[in-house]
Amino acid sequence: MATVTTHEIRRVGPRFGAEVIGIDLTHSVDEGTADQLRQAFQEHKVLVFRDQNLTPDQHVAAVRIFAEPFDHPTAAKDSAHPLVYPYNVRHTGKASTWHIGGLWRSPVFAIESLTYEEVPELGGHTLWADLQTAYDDLSEPFKVLLESVSAVYDADPQNYAQGATRSSVVETVEHPLVLKHPATGRKGLFISTSALGLTGVTPEEGRTLLDHLLRHASSPDYTIRFGWNPGDFVLWDNQATWHYAVDDYGDGARVYRKVIGVERPGDTSAA
Repeated sequence: MATVTTHEIRRVGPRFGAEVIGIDLTHSVDEGTADQLRQAFQEHKVLVFRDQNLTPDQHVAAVRIFAEPFDHPTAAKDSAHPLVYPYNVRHTGKASTWHIGGLWRSPVFAIESLTYEEVPELGGHTLWADLQTAYDDLSEPFKVLLESVSAVYDADPQNYAQGATRSSVVETVEHPLVLKHPATGRKGLFISTSALGLTGVTPEEGRTLLDHLLRHASSPDYTIRFGWNPGDFVLWDNQATWHYAVDDYGDGARVYRKVIGVERPGDTSAA
């Protein structure tokens, strides 16, 4: 039976990001609450639910409120559920760069989410930056230029797997530098530090342009920061933000589970 809830959406930054108070995702929620959560997700782009302690099945069910859980072709799978991907940074390595998930595919993942199991005593926070607001603050002539440029990325999903030793790039995929969000229609920058180069400009122009955009989109003006406790659950809009896991905890523990979401078949794009 679905649980009817009264909850609070508590903003954590002036531009984006929120904590959801008063919802227990270990139980299913009613459709009215699910609609409110989807609206909050579109508005805030990063939602944190504290002290949830979700099982793998519950984690998948929570993501299903927002998107269709995705079967990753190369990620190591949790023995308890094939749509859950376990990470232990002592074995898989750290994601301490600004990045977007799923750049090997088009479209990229709509949502990424984590349930934390072990965290360091100090440090190990995660940053997100709002790529849509970063785009808004660019000049109009610069926006016109960016509309005609794409970034090139490695298209091999194996090179994005946990702990992978990257092979040479054989096939590439292009993503526009300006993405019109499929759900909201809002434009934003769409850039990651793993970009191999830019199309439509000279190599020298591309290096200069890429360097500027990476610095601009990671400015503190556009970021929020969360620290973690075991049991916390977070999901974020992978098409409106990028993120950075701060590596300030040495060899401390950081163990979590990931579930990815993509658009459901039949979802309509914003006009």
